[in-house]
Amino acid sequence: MNSQHQAKPFLKWAGGKTQLLNDIEKKFTTQKNDQFTYIEPFIGSGAVLFWVLNNFPNLKHVVINDMNEDLTCAYKIIKNSVKELIPILKEWEKEYHLIDDNLEHKKEYYYAKRTLFNTRNSNTVRQTALFIFLNKTCFNGLYRVNKKNEYNVPIGSYKKPMICDEKNLIAVSHALKKVKILSGDFEKTINNISENTVFYLDPPYKPLSNTSNFNAYTKSNFNDNEQIRLKKFCEQLDSKNCKWILSHSDLTFFDDLFREYKIIRVKAKRSINANPNKRGVITELLIAN
Repeated sequence: MNSQHQAKPFLKWAGGKTQLLNDIEKKFTTQKNDQFTYIEPFIGSGAVLFWVLNNFPNLKHVVINDMNEDLTCAYKIIKNSVKELIPILKEWEKEYHLIDDNLEHKKEYYYAKRTLFNTRNSNTVRQTALFIFLNKTCFNGLYRVNKKNEYNVPIGSYKKPMICDEKNLIAVSHALKKVKILSGDFEKTINNISENTVFYLDPPYKPLSNTSNFNAYTKSNFNDNEQIRLKKFCEQLDSKNCKWILSHSDLTFFDDLFREYKIIRVKAKRSINANPNKRGVITELLIAN
């Protein structure tokens, strides 16, 4: 692997934090050569994770987690079986690009892959390949499932998307070698803390309106009671002398819930809305202890 190639997110992801890294970096009190444990209970596309892995060479432990088992399976496969994954993605990318401008054939290809993904009968490598293929070809890189845990995002309008970024997948595989990957409830990550631990928390956002609810990325909903449980989790981290940083949607609900903590507003670009005119810059919250 070319050591100059730094790992970056291998997925498009609603609410990905690449654009907020400068703001998040300012909240980090650790220095480049510090030894510390880094834990991310809601991993998503991992923008902050890869920034941490690329910039802090002396990390003691790194732990990531998510309730979305399709997502955590993808991380595990890239970590352990990237050489089996890449040829499948290359083949599908070639086939998809050859269809070119025939939209009906493209739809047939996409929806056949989506149906296959939802049967969940493939082995884990192929299931992850399907997950990545759908992510690169669906509408806006969105991940959304219904109550039956069926992925239901329609095809996107990309003509020749890069489905297999081989160089980055290899870099990600290398970076993940030092990462422990969990799948389940965020609270269990507390079992991995050690002296000098930093948490970054990026939970499913409370929607700004009834029509902007894109957080159904597991079959169970992350509702207000879950948000309150997360606040209590942050209080537990306080009691264990952990540093934590939390991202969230800009709502008075969180101003009230986290009123005893430091809250700043940062600008973020909204990229998901059925109406392109309603995409644009919004504010989000960064909360820290």
